[in-house]
Amino acid sequence: MKVAVIGSGGREHAICVSLKQSKKVKKIYCIPGNAGTNLIAENIEINIDNFEAIKDFSLENKIDLIIVGPEKPLVNGIVDYLKDFNIKTFGPNKIASKLEGSKIFTKNLCKKYKIPTAKFGVFKSLDESNKFLNDCTFPLVVKADGLAAGKGVYICEEKTQACVAIDEIFAGKFGRADKILIEEFLKGEEMSFFIISDGKTFKTFGTAQDHKRVFEGDKGKNTGGMGAYSPSMLESSSLNKKILDKIIKPTLKGLTELKTNFCGFLYAGLMIVNDEPFLIEYNVRMGDPECQTILPKLKTDFFDIIYACANQKLNSINFNWSEKKSLCIVLCSKGYPDNYQNNIVIKDLNKINLEKNEFIFHAGTKSFEEKIYSNGGRVLNFVVISEEFKKSRDNAIKLINKINWSNGFYRKDIGFKVIN
Repeated sequence: MKVAVIGSGGREHAICVSLKQSKKVKKIYCIPGNAGTNLIAENIEINIDNFEAIKDFSLENKIDLIIVGPEKPLVNGIVDYLKDFNIKTFGPNKIASKLEGSKIFTKNLCKKYKIPTAKFGVFKSLDESNKFLNDCTFPLVVKADGLAAGKGVYICEEKTQACVAIDEIFAGKFGRADKILIEEFLKGEEMSFFIISDGKTFKTFGTAQDHKRVFEGDKGKNTGGMGAYSPSMLESSSLNKKILDKIIKPTLKGLTELKTNFCGFLYAGLMIVNDEPFLIEYNVRMGDPECQTILPKLKTDFFDIIYACANQKLNSINFNWSEKKSLCIVLCSKGYPDNYQNNIVIKDLNKINLEKNEFIFHAGTKSFEEKIYSNGGRVLNFVVISEEFKKSRDNAIKLINKINWSNGFYRKDIGFKVIN
């Protein structure tokens, strides 16, 4: 089989590594890929927003399956577009992708189907939003409606912070904004919960805990993710049942009543309050870096799972997982998530000898004349699987120290709640 993976981050490198292990996959293309995918796949320089070019490439090269990694092409309807040319694609269609593409769409779905979530209001103007703040209790959360690369959420401790957030969103920091979402702040423990669906049925696909804040102790600005560990310390059979019954199943039912279904990965970002799950947000793809943390634990052929999903035969596959603990630390460019430099060479990366259950996934990298350079805010993901989270973290830090990259920084406390 020939498979093409769309995307250029750590998630896509991890997907390529998992596909490479399948005897059924003869060729992998990555569009556009990075320095890591270039080692195991053929990188193809096509803009992921250029659906026509992706279609032409797929037809010319007789691609058997396309896997869409990032959210933007999904939200913009790449699955619907490619389906018109009979190109088999793994990922949700445009309507289902609104679960991530519009936070207000998801909130209204929650309201209609009584899915537990934070109380919220939708506001159409700066004046309307600011007036509402006069009667609010803080802290509260201000959110941009559309895609914002994980950065369009403001947790506001006081009115001044909320006013700044509202100003920035309506001023277009995350693209054109006609509406804004303001919701209550839920105090509890976060959890990332994954399912995979073929449009008819679904199976759970692991849990994780993501660290969004840039500084240790979960402080500072939100980022795309500074690290993660799997499984979540909150995971239990009773909580899983509540999540499926109260959140996942009603959501899929809601999509059915919109005359569509969900095929792909669905990631529920949850807040667990007194052992009760509340939906914070949906992502319509694997999280990043949660994907890099979860996939190495999978023992079942990853391609078999994805191909079965694309053919609505997920029920034919049984999943086998490692019971060990997985932890990922993200090495970032200094200055991230604000201003940072690209094109900084990363020496000694190819000299690291990885042991079994150790992985380095490239995120923001590129290769030129046999050297590897930084090409983004989040640059490399260091993942270790072991019997305990502390050992995984210690060994991941040892790997980071081996490259001694002076332009990088990372959080040394990933998993601190479950380790301490």
